[in-house]
Amino acid sequence: MEDTRSMGQGLASSDTLPRSLPSERYIPKAMPTVLGTTDMTTTYLVAVFFIVNAATAAQGGPAAFTYLILGAVVFFLPSAIATAQLGAIFPHEGSLYNWTHRALGGYWSFVVGFCAWFPGVFVIIAGSDIVINLIQGLNPNWLVEPWQQGGAIIGIIILAACISLQRTRTVHTLTNMVIALLGLAVLLIGLAALNWFLRGHHSMTDFTDARGWSISWQDPKSSNINLFGLITLAYLGTEVPLNMGGEITRLKVASRHILWGTLLTLSGYFIATFSLLAIKGSNVSPFDLVTIVDTTLGKVAGNITLICIILFFLMVPVIYNCTFARLLLVAGIDQRLPKKVGQLNKNRIPANAIIFQSTVAIVITFISFCVVPYVLRLANPADLSLEVYNITQASATLVWAISTTFLFINLGVFYIRDRRNFRRQLIIPMPVLALCLIIGPISCLLAIIDTLFNAWIPQIPNVNWFYIIGGVTFICIIVAVIGSMFASSAADWEHFGDL
Repeated sequence: MEDTRSMGQGLASSDTLPRSLPSERYIPKAMPTVLGTTDMTTTYLVAVFFIVNAATAAQGGPAAFTYLILGAVVFFLPSAIATAQLGAIFPHEGSLYNWTHRALGGYWSFVVGFCAWFPGVFVIIAGSDIVINLIQGLNPNWLVEPWQQGGAIIGIIILAACISLQRTRTVHTLTNMVIALLGLAVLLIGLAALNWFLRGHHSMTDFTDARGWSISWQDPKSSNINLFGLITLAYLGTEVPLNMGGEITRLKVASRHILWGTLLTLSGYFIATFSLLAIKGSNVSPFDLVTIVDTTLGKVAGNITLICIILFFLMVPVIYNCTFARLLLVAGIDQRLPKKVGQLNKNRIPANAIIFQSTVAIVITFISFCVVPYVLRLANPADLSLEVYNITQASATLVWAISTTFLFINLGVFYIRDRRNFRRQLIIPMPVLALCLIIGPISCLLAIIDTLFNAWIPQIPNVNWFYIIGGVTFICIIVAVIGSMFASSAADWEHFGDL
């Protein structure tokens, strides 16, 4: 580990850029190195594989597979490859924050670190929100009022925070168990499609019609271009596990978990999407992942699938809290944020960072569910949980895609700075890496444009979608920038007082 880290020093050498950060030296001493390939792979799956995205993708019919393949080729695989290469060169805590510091210096590392951290709060809410959506699928009369939905989500966020404060080994043991259950759910969903055909049923989707596979954007009634932004969201997060890169047991873990996580993610999305289209057609919702198992394998199998998926999404805010708190942790250690942000509890966990993130998520949830619906008088409050889920996810996608672009920018800077040393540390063939450096940033830009201009759900028209997503993202960025300015000033004052 140490030898490989020293090899990366040459790529960061410059008269103006520091060779290393205090967090790089502090984390190995203070944090337990307990994360192996299995732990990082399951963390990767929690970060990337939101199985309910298969239901939204399936609404595009066979074109869902066109976009799944296109998104994988131009965005997911390039992002995974870039992440693996960066993690192999600099296996330190903070992933994008650390890599950008090494490539571009302190200012850009703080900006990119914020863009990488910002979506985590929204995903904490979104993961909790989808649990409510699944519960409503059991009985539409449950949690109908917005305040009830908001209260339930806040309860889940608090529970997730309490779990996140436990030892790293405890949290990841739970994560491994939940991913095993999610694997069981995917198996049952796949078996549901197999049983459907074995019983003599025909597919509810015509996969032989070439027009159904095509990309459409000209006719508003048949347009499916919004799927590109949604599929991009489904593939975001390849760098999230490496926010804990300083806690891995061996260097090879940094790349192995990406290989296995990417293969399992692609397999899971294809199985779930195909099963939904085959059994139910394109008119589906997230709960139909359970319905199709009920229909073909029986109620018991359906209940097992539901429990497995709910447990997975209960773990989503836990993992996002743990991994994104590491960004605040290293920023505090490196005196970019007040030192209290990086304070560890008795379990060697950044407790203050987790509590802060959870508090922000609770405030946003309270405003979204307990204030806005009663001020704006929504026409159908029952749809609120689905609308908030998609709005928060889309807003997260906008900022997250910006930070993901720096995976490729950082690699390009390292290559230009010291080509010989860069080539010595390659784990990916240079022609493949070069291709990723070209198509990766382009796909990020297209995803941002597509997400901003094309609504993900029919409940919100495109015009309203643009203003809602753009407005929510803009407001959150302004609030965060102002807050980060105060936080950075407080950190500078603390540093001045220590002199």
